[in-house]
Amino acid sequence: MLDLGKECQGALSIGITGHTNPDGDCIGTTLALWQFLKKLKPECRIDVILEKPAPEYDFIQGIDQIITDDTKPFTYDVMIVVDSVPERCGHANTYVLRAKKLINIDHHISNPGCGDAYYVDPKASSAAEVLYDLIASKQEYLDLIDKELAQTIYVGIIHDSGVMQYSNTSPKTLRIVADLISYGFDFPKLIEETFYERTYIQSQITGRAVLEAFPMLNGKCMVSMVDRKTMDFYGAEKKDLSGIVNELRNIKGVEVAIFIYEVGTQEYKISMRSRSYIDVAKVAVFFGGGGHVRAAGCNMNGNFYDIVNNLMEQIVLQMEALHIETGCIDV
Repeated sequence: MLDLGKECQGALSIGITGHTNPDGDCIGTTLALWQFLKKLKPECRIDVILEKPAPEYDFIQGIDQIITDDTKPFTYDVMIVVDSVPERCGHANTYVLRAKKLINIDHHISNPGCGDAYYVDPKASSAAEVLYDLIASKQEYLDLIDKELAQTIYVGIIHDSGVMQYSNTSPKTLRIVADLISYGFDFPKLIEETFYERTYIQSQITGRAVLEAFPMLNGKCMVSMVDRKTMDFYGAEKKDLSGIVNELRNIKGVEVAIFIYEVGTQEYKISMRSRSYIDVAKVAVFFGGGGHVRAAGCNMNGNFYDIVNNLMEQIVLQMEALHIETGCIDV
């Protein structure tokens, strides 16, 4: 197992980053690692470089210290990429490429492990769970966990496990969560404010996406798309789109939910979720993306309808291999 103290030994500067459009797990893990390393290596400069998180995470210690641009390039002794491969770090790639040493911590099955040192556990519910394991590997590290750090790790775990309802939740995950909440933070309030609450704009854009969704493959696949014009109409930003794909998956009878939103001219971001038997990570990897068996994503270019058809082809291949009726007619 990766020894964080040993891997950062001698470093005077450490940068931490994650993927673009950071979700709760990415935000929780990067900031939890920042909090931990500030205690472990107080003599170090330690920074988090990340896209600006959604405001519901403003309560997390250190969020006001996040570097959200690359206008002041700096060469870190160690750069740690969490919840992602280095290539998906957006503007933080400037720092990743300049770093003297690269460490990768992740839980995505599509990540083969990158950098000079890495630890990837595909069985973990979240990158935050992986980080907890690394901290718990030594008693001297475990002793550094306090209420704030426990709360921040917890944020990461609940967001990638769907508040412990997704299939990536294991008995081990629940034991870790039990240990974390013993530190005394208000976990019901945290779940409500970061996972369930929606702004009026988020509710509007979600309603529009569900209203305009259409079924495919005998209703086993539900697809919806939000274009730039619709986002501008509601005053929505990409952070307001989180959760839409889960709403599509919650529709009865749906095995695969696909939510697509426009990021540029004929450029789209694809988010996919599955319920029980389709491996959406395989679909995402085929198109240059990645993720988990039940939650994955990618970016695609081209005509919207061609993109949907290309995605369907990959899903149909899996369904046919499982002898599941697709409703497609062979020509």
